[in-house]
Amino acid sequence: MADLVYPPVVVAIKGVWKYLGLQFDFQGVENLPREGGAVLCMNHIGYLDFAVVGTAALPTKRYIRFMAKKEIFDHKIAGPLMRGMKHISVDRESGSSSFVAALRALRAGELVGIFPEGTTSRSFEVEDLKSGAVRLSMGAGVPIIPVAIWGTQRIFTKKRKPDFKRRKHPIHVVFGEPYFVPKGSDVEAAEIELKEKMVKLLHSAQSNYPHSHEGQWWAPARLGGTAITSEQLRAERQKLKEQENG
Repeated sequence: MADLVYPPVVVAIKGVWKYLGLQFDFQGVENLPREGGAVLCMNHIGYLDFAVVGTAALPTKRYIRFMAKKEIFDHKIAGPLMRGMKHISVDRESGSSSFVAALRALRAGELVGIFPEGTTSRSFEVEDLKSGAVRLSMGAGVPIIPVAIWGTQRIFTKKRKPDFKRRKHPIHVVFGEPYFVPKGSDVEAAEIELKEKMVKLLHSAQSNYPHSHEGQWWAPARLGGTAITSEQLRAERQKLKEQENG
C-alpha cells in the first residue's frame, strides 16, 4: 500500500528544520538496510527525536514506523497523521496488541523505531531498557540497529519550555552496526548488551559535539552539565511510588 501521508509530512518537517536553522550531522546511515525489517533502538532525550531520526534515514528512501504512546494517536490532529504514516500505537495497559502489530510490520520488511527506555530521559543518559526491542528482534528474526541522538533536548524536551527560536543548534544522529539476537538468547543479557551498545554510541555522539557541555542544563552531570543524575531519577521514582502506595 502506497504511503500517501508520510511524504507531505516529511516535506513539512524539512521546512521546520530549515526555519530553525539546525545543523545536522548524520553518521552511519550506511548501516540501515535498503530492504528487509530491522528494529531501530534509540535513546530518548527530546520530543523531536522521532522526526530527526526519520529525517536521518531518508537517504535510504525508507520510512521508519515508530512505536509511540497511545495518547498521541488519541490526539485529534496528531492521531490521523500517526495512523496515516503507519506508526504503531503503544497502549501501556495492553502491550500485547502493539507487540503483535510491530512483529507483523517487521515480518513485512518494515523498519520499526523503538525508544526502549520507554520515556524521555531527563538525565540525558541511557536509562534502564524495557525488553520489547530484544523480544521483537528475536521473534521476527531481524537485526537490531542501535541509534544515538544528541542535541534535540536543547529544542524541546520534558519539563522545559520549548525553544523554537532560529539558532544553529547542532543535532547529531549515529546509526550503529546491525546485529542479531539469536532465538533462545537470555533476554536480560541481551538487554544489557543493547544498552552497552547504545551507551557507546551516545558517548561517541557527545564527544564529537561542537559545543561545550560544561555547566549546561541540557548536558549530563558526567560531562559537567547540571541535568538530574540517574541516581536522583531513581530516588525520585521510588519516592513517588511510595507516595502512591500510601
